Amino acid sequence: MHGSGPGVSAYANWRLVVPELAGRFRVLAPDMAGFGHSERPGPAAYGLEAWSAQLVGLLDALGVARAHIVGNSFGGAIALHVAAHHPERVGKLVLMGSMGVPFPITEGLERVWGYTPSVANMRAVLDVFAYSPGLVGDDLARVRHEASVRPGVQEAFASMFPAPRQRWVEAMTTPDDLLRALPHRVLLVHGREDRVIPLETSLRLATLIERADLLVFSHCGHWSMIERNADFTRAVRDFLS
Repeated sequence: MHGSGPGVSAYANWRLVVPELAGRFRVLAPDMAGFGHSERPGPAAYGLEAWSAQLVGLLDALGVARAHIVGNSFGGAIALHVAAHHPERVGKLVLMGSMGVPFPITEGLERVWGYTPSVANMRAVLDVFAYSPGLVGDDLARVRHEASVRPGVQEAFASMFPAPRQRWVEAMTTPDDLLRALPHRVLLVHGREDRVIPLETSLRLATLIERADLLVFSHCGHWSMIERNADFTRAVRDFLS
């Protein structure tokens, strides 16, 4: 389950991870409604309930009774909601830089959700995702900008998280009592230098979820699946195995 940045898609988030995991697992990487190449049905169809229903509906359509879920950021919040409300459909959870509990919105997340299209603004968004300055170049910014201005994409994105944006942090949460009741094994992964979703969110989830383990990567921002790809993929493969 991908994150919620402008121009994001499942491919953009998971292109380095899927080939490594596909040798051992069946891997599904959907674009959520309003993102990537999925349909953009309009503001009324966006939100935690709708995106969670989309995931469960996809599993139903494909005849998948039970799946491990790997969720990045916004995708982690969807994974938690599905696990809390449909626990029998979920095996294990991997939550990477995950939302799901309240926190004061960061300057980085404000920049991400408040994106308006330009190559310079996309570069500013990508810079906040990465710890290493060398990871983000002008070519990547142009590619992501082009993805963000395909017909209907920016209109959909702008309708999801309009200001004031703290309310959308709250809207992506799962209540503490439901988190405490989760029976699943959970691997929490977080970059220590994450400027989008603070490390404290994973510390809070680790406190609430009975069977949660926490892995913190140093010198890593919000893109642990890219910045620490080999370490991330190995940890996920071992955990799910």
